[in-house]
Amino acid sequence: MSGRRIAILIEKELREFRAHPALILPVVILVVVCTLLPLLVIVILPRTMGQSLATDRGMAQMIEKAQAHLPSLRGLSPQAAAEAFLFQQFLLLFLMAPIVGAVSLAAYAVVGEKQGRTLEPLLTTPISTSELLVAKVLAAFLPSIVIEAAGLAVYFLMVAAIASPGVLHALLTPRAAVLIVALGPFAALAALQGTIAISSRVNDARSAQQIAVLLVMPLMAMFVGQIAGGFFLSSAMLALFSAALAGAWVILVLLSVALFERETILTRWDHG
Repeated sequence: MSGRRIAILIEKELREFRAHPALILPVVILVVVCTLLPLLVIVILPRTMGQSLATDRGMAQMIEKAQAHLPSLRGLSPQAAAEAFLFQQFLLLFLMAPIVGAVSLAAYAVVGEKQGRTLEPLLTTPISTSELLVAKVLAAFLPSIVIEAAGLAVYFLMVAAIASPGVLHALLTPRAAVLIVALGPFAALAALQGTIAISSRVNDARSAQQIAVLLVMPLMAMFVGQIAGGFFLSSAMLALFSAALAGAWVILVLLSVALFERETILTRWDHG
């Protein structure tokens, strides 16, 4: 694959997205919700109602169990430990936003071009199918990851400003780094590549977007399971999941290339 050709294609796709800013809106909305919701649930509402997370017996038992697996919670006050625990879990939910939001970009990247009859001229160029599909995935990935990074910056700044002392420091752990730098991006890339693979065979963007559910559901199960105290994933386990998602992305690249009927699309165009 040629990095130069991929870069040119990415630039072309980003110009398309700038011409249709509504495509970016789902990512922005989801990131804003995932940024503000934890602060509302964990800090603002309990303080407004004069309640404390530390006084809840179920939460106290959960924190005691979590401290055996999450060393960053040790040494904190009961209130700070409860806040830090919940902020860490909501971080996983936060990372789902680019997956759900960006699939609309990935689906439009192929389906939109097929509907606008602009895909066929592109296929007559020397660009390989793998370069085309990887470029479309990266073009959808980059805006979503930039928006997520902005949301994360706001998230951590608001935690520093509003949460109890010590909570921010408890969030800045290798576990959080694996979530942000590895698990989230590779989950997004795998979901986007799967969306591209499906969108190359359908003419409806909504059908292509359904692939995201296959990745969001396991991540949601991880979120619910950890909130409920059913299990706690270590940094090593999260890194293992990240490696599996990276492998899944490579497999989906190969699958999407195999599913993409380049010659059929060109034949229909020649006779259209």
